[in-house]
This record gives sequence, C-alpha cells and structure tokens, in this order.
Amino acid sequence: MRGQVPYLLGLGLIGFFVAFPFVYSAGDYDYIMHILITAFFYAILAASWSMLAGYAGQFSFGHIGFMGVGAYTAALFSHYFWLSPVPTELCTEYQFGSTWLVIVNPIGVTSSTLTQDCLRQALTAWDGSVEVSRMPVWLGIILGSIMGGVFGFLIGVLVLRLRAAYLALFTLGFAEILKATISAEIEITRGQAGIELPALFEDGVTVFGHAFSKTDKLPPYFVMFGLLLLCLAILAWLAHSKFGLFVRALREDQDAAAALGVNTTRYKVLVFVITTMMAAAAGAVQGHYIGIITPNNLFLLQMSLVVAMAVIGGVENFVAAAIGAIMIQVVLEMLRNSFVIGGYEIDMTIWRLVFFGIILMLTLRFARNGLIAPMIDHFTRGHVAHETVAKRVATEAEGTE
Repeated sequence: MRGQVPYLLGLGLIGFFVAFPFVYSAGDYDYIMHILITAFFYAILAASWSMLAGYAGQFSFGHIGFMGVGAYTAALFSHYFWLSPVPTELCTEYQFGSTWLVIVNPIGVTSSTLTQDCLRQALTAWDGSVEVSRMPVWLGIILGSIMGGVFGFLIGVLVLRLRAAYLALFTLGFAEILKATISAEIEITRGQAGIELPALFEDGVTVFGHAFSKTDKLPPYFVMFGLLLLCLAILAWLAHSKFGLFVRALREDQDAAAALGVNTTRYKVLVFVITTMMAAAAGAVQGHYIGIITPNNLFLLQMSLVVAMAVIGGVENFVAAAIGAIMIQVVLEMLRNSFVIGGYEIDMTIWRLVFFGIILMLTLRFARNGLIAPMIDHFTRGHVAHETVAKRVATEAEGTE
C-alpha cells in the first residue's frame, strides 16, 4: 500500500489541475491561468532535460536552443506558407488539386513591408474577392517537433561521443550560434523584431457547446497540460523499459556498458532525439500561445532556469523535475508582489531571484537529489532497505540452525 501512495498523489494532482480552471473564479483568473500554462511549459523542458541529464548523464545546455528550433519552425511555417483557391501569379506557388500552396517571399523588416509582400499585393488586387487561409497550426507544431528531432540527431551524431564538459560546451555553443543566426538573418526571421504566430485556436473553438475565443485561456491550458502528461507518459514508459536500463547504465559507467554489448552511441543519440523533440514541441505550442517568438526567448538565463528547476525538483526523477518546475514558476510569480518591513519597501521584482538562488544553493548543499525526488523515493523505494535487511537476517538465522 505504501508504494501506491505516489501514484495516488499523482492522480490527485492531475485531478487538481483538471478541476482548477472550473473551480477558480477570482478576478485574476487570466493571470493565474497564464502562470500555470507557462509552468507546464517549463515542466516539459525540465522533465525532458532530467531524462537527458539525470538518467542518461548527458549534460546538454542546448535544450532552450532546441525549444527555439521548434518555435521558429512553427513560426516560419505559419508566416510563409498559405493556401489559396487561385494562384497569385506573384509568389512562389504549387498547385495541389484545386488548392494552391503559396510561399510568401522573405522581406525582413522594412518601412515598405506592405508593398513588398507578394501575398498582400495579390490580396489588394483581388479586393476581397478571394480568401486565403493559413496552414493548420497543429501541422506547424508537428513540423516543429520533427525539426527539433532532426537537429537533435545531427548534434547527437556529431558530439555525443564527447563526454562531460566537452558535450556541455558544444551544446551551449550550439544554442548561442542558433540565437546569433536568427538575430542576423533579418530578411527571413525578422531578427529582433520577432515573428508573430497565430493563436492555437485562431478562429476560436467550441467544446461541449461552449464557444471559446482565441484569447481564452482554457483551451491552451489543457493543450499544454495534455502535452505535459503525454511527455511524462512517454518518459515513464522509456524509463521502465530496457531503453531506460541501458541509458542508466551509460550514466553509471559508459565503458562497462559498452563492454557488456550496449551500443552506447545509438542509445545516447536516441535519448537526445527524444528529449529534443519534446523541447521543440513545447516551444512550438508556447510560441502559438504567446503569439510571437524572438531571439530573446533563447537567452542562456532561460536554460539556467530550466536546469535549476530540474535540480531543485530532483534531476534523477523526471516527475520530480516537472513538479519542481511548476512549483518554482508559481512561487517566482507570486514573489513579484513587493511588501514593507519596518518602513522599508522590499522590491521583490529584484530580490525574488536572490531568494531563488539561495534555495538553489541550499538544495545543492543539503539535498543533492532535489527536494521532491526524495519524497517520491521514500514511498516507492523506502521499503526496499528494510526488506533486504529482513531477508538477510532470516537467511543468517536459517544458517545457524
């Protein structure tokens, strides 16, 4: 029964998050929902990074870069590709049956953007007689996830033979090069101006007879929460399979695992691809939710935050890392409220990160396996030591008889 406690608590936590949007009704509803959506986003990043670093021992610092790959793939896809019932005769276009795939010309950020956009020129000429449509948002998210996996595969094949600091430095360099490239390619990516994305449900959505607009928080809340549960389910399945056993063997002793016949490079690349696809999927969904993606979303500080969330939750347990990410995101937002002590106002917009740093240092010093993971292990594995000792005592008693 004791071993079932974490699963019952997990189901209770899922039930809480499912019921919360329907129960909470305070005036700051949209703000709280936004915090939770962002927390789920960070939970996906922290959990997938935990599988990569905590289970496989591959300390990558390019996770935010792969998130950016997914977000920018979805953004570029929605920005440059359109569907039209008639050809524009101005853009690059391909016919598929009665529909034309229109590819808009890259124009960057200029003062004459409206006159240079081939699709806008065509729409002006049509004068409202023809309607074009965007590509499906879900297709952009899928492409973003796939592209994240492709980049993960290419980086993995190149550098996963490296170890420890070399891998960390290479992936850190990848993330910075990606950010610099996006900033420099203004004609295509619009540089620091960023690319706007359509909402997850641009035309609204109707669920069980209730209509939601594109700005309502409830649909994206359940989309991000559903993606988090899907990622956790995949990670749990992998962790309890032979795949999980092999990647943990790589973490403990790569040379010994190779000597026992484990194809170390293949499993390192596989875990890298799987986790980067999760990061890319989270980035694509978050991009559509926020409505814009810029190079500022790829700052190293974001990667540091993800690592800290995983460490505080428990880097060797992806569920703990996800819970830690949700808790930390909520607490950091709640700490934005300043307060007065002894006549002095404490500006928490500055000091909240100091408190966060103190918590991180105390965790690293006194609870290296995080704050959440030991609680889970207490119920799932706490009985193992007592059972082992009891069996040993019983065996010794039988030997003396």
